Amino acid sequence: MKNNSIFIFAVAAIIGVMLSSCSFLNVDTYFEDTFQADSIFHSQKNAEGYLWNTPKDFPDPGAIWGNSWNPGELASDEMTTRWRMGEFPGVLFTVGEINERNLPGSFNVWYRMYKIINRCNKMLANADQITDISTRNKQLYKGYVHFLRGYAYYHLLMNWGPCLIVGDDIIPSSESAAFYDRERSTYDESIEYICNEFNLAAQVLPTSQQQSISYYERPTKGAALALIARLRLTHASPLFNGGEVARQCFGNWVRKSDGQHYVNQSYDPARWAVAAIAARAVIDMEIYELHTVESDSKNPYPIADNVPVAPFPEGAGGIDPYHSFCDMFNGEGIIQTNKEFIWAMTSGSVQNYTRHSFPVYFGGWGGMAVPQRVVDCFLMADGRTIHDASDKYPYDPDLSHTIGGSGVILGSYILKGDVPKMYYNREARFYASIGFPGSFWPMNSAAQDNEYSNQQLWFSYDHKSGIKGAGNNINDYCVSGYVPVKYIHPDDSWANGKGNVKSAFVTEPKPFPIIRYAEILLEYVEALNNVESEVTVETIDANGEITQTIVTRDITEIAKYFNMVRYRAGLPGATSAQLASKEEFQKAVMNERQIELFNEGYRYFDTRRWGIFLDEDANSSNWRGLNVEKDRGNENNNEGFWEIVTINTQNIRDRIARPKMVFLPLPHDELLKVPAMDQNPGWDR
Repeated sequence: MKNNSIFIFAVAAIIGVMLSSCSFLNVDTYFEDTFQADSIFHSQKNAEGYLWNTPKDFPDPGAIWGNSWNPGELASDEMTTRWRMGEFPGVLFTVGEINERNLPGSFNVWYRMYKIINRCNKMLANADQITDISTRNKQLYKGYVHFLRGYAYYHLLMNWGPCLIVGDDIIPSSESAAFYDRERSTYDESIEYICNEFNLAAQVLPTSQQQSISYYERPTKGAALALIARLRLTHASPLFNGGEVARQCFGNWVRKSDGQHYVNQSYDPARWAVAAIAARAVIDMEIYELHTVESDSKNPYPIADNVPVAPFPEGAGGIDPYHSFCDMFNGEGIIQTNKEFIWAMTSGSVQNYTRHSFPVYFGGWGGMAVPQRVVDCFLMADGRTIHDASDKYPYDPDLSHTIGGSGVILGSYILKGDVPKMYYNREARFYASIGFPGSFWPMNSAAQDNEYSNQQLWFSYDHKSGIKGAGNNINDYCVSGYVPVKYIHPDDSWANGKGNVKSAFVTEPKPFPIIRYAEILLEYVEALNNVESEVTVETIDANGEITQTIVTRDITEIAKYFNMVRYRAGLPGATSAQLASKEEFQKAVMNERQIELFNEGYRYFDTRRWGIFLDEDANSSNWRGLNVEKDRGNENNNEGFWEIVTINTQNIRDRIARPKMVFLPLPHDELLKVPAMDQNPGWDR
């Protein structure tokens, strides 16, 4: 299986407002091997080379499945596999095989992040020595450095929680051990520090409109503000804001020097208002919008009759909800011009791990599996849940009942007649995200051999997409009957060299959205929904000015931005009953995040911040799927595929959820270096 690509920012100049830059590919050797440290800041060119060599130590943010930088998708409750090996550290984490002494290399970015931080501190300390740089370019230089430093701490926070913040100190290698011995900051202190770093960056960085699309991988003002919004929502959530789960996970965890709880144990309702203001700052830039594709007038995607038909974003009129969603991810769209991508990059990891959804018979590795729970979260075409389906768009749980006839055409998406009705009448994002039994896989680039293109995949034991087709690859099959297809293009095929297939390919580049506008909208409405009474929030805006804003639970505002996400999916907006109840709308937005952000790396963190992972993550009732050890028919006396059963793998049987698993353990070797630094609760030193 392939290695991850290295995450780097674009390094060329942006005309008018960006810094000039030398070739990124040569700076590592040039600056680290040839230049003396005191020569780096003698010129703008040299200083920029040092700046843009720094991001090489960040991991590929698209590495969320195998060789992942955080526990990721396979440690969340939306995906599983039979694989249990070092390539999939998320699996090892869920079964208790990871501890402070054996963190996988991909997880253990601790040292690399502090290497980045130290370089950033060196740049901030020496930026004023650059003699040939203009005032504006020096401001911009420092802004990028603050962003990189904040982003390094962000990685530390997401994996390990409260950070060891070194401030502006440049850590030399010649000091005594006592110099390095310091305590960690609290979670609150860490959040404030990181948000301040991003705020300093936002004050000077260009917007995406101010930079050439050729340099879309560079962070912008919008990226800095959006990361603040993400952090503020996390900070307001129950795990980190005095909820019951905060007491359960962190109640006895205090800093030795002052007795401060590392994680807040008292609820602060104002945090929701702060989070709402942070998300609103991105919206108010008026730069970003949800990605849409115009409806095909000759073959439109059908929408339910209760969906508003006003032109988007007031309704779903004029757009194709299926392509509007799936074309963002599968390589069909253009990353550089997609206004939904606040910050995105091409990812070799994304492309590589689509192969794990393709069955072995078709050139894949076949092991990614989505549980029935996730499938059931997707809504019906009229926006109802499967538990409250209407007579017009019914949900049929009997898998023996099929669509019948010649099937159904949903715009460009095909449902065959023998597909179970359970998968009919579902929303467009279901078809864009889930490969289900009987789903149609075009695999157009392998069309020279009909055996490897235009196929229905069933994932049952007797089918070539199931166990039988995997042959001797005993772990390389889907264990639930459902695979993720969010990043798979209709042309994609891994069957090159099989049969008569000579020129199959996988569409590239595959984008990975580090932050997209739909996330911001869902953060905004979740935060607003939880605001109590009227809250006045004092913040420092992106221009460095102090502002005061009054925030309330405004249901008109909530409906406006939540409904945009729904309309883009071809669905009606929130109901009046949902909007009237804080509890009911919270359920709706949690389900919406599960659907909209599925397989993008959010779920692992969401279930923790909401405090639900302890009850649900290892609950066997959440790990069900079709009986893939059985046949669809009765020819081999092995019938039973269509029964929904608990997934029968050792990884599910051994799965655990413990309070200590909120965070990874700090590496033992790092704790030896810094004796005053506390380990995360529940883990050994």
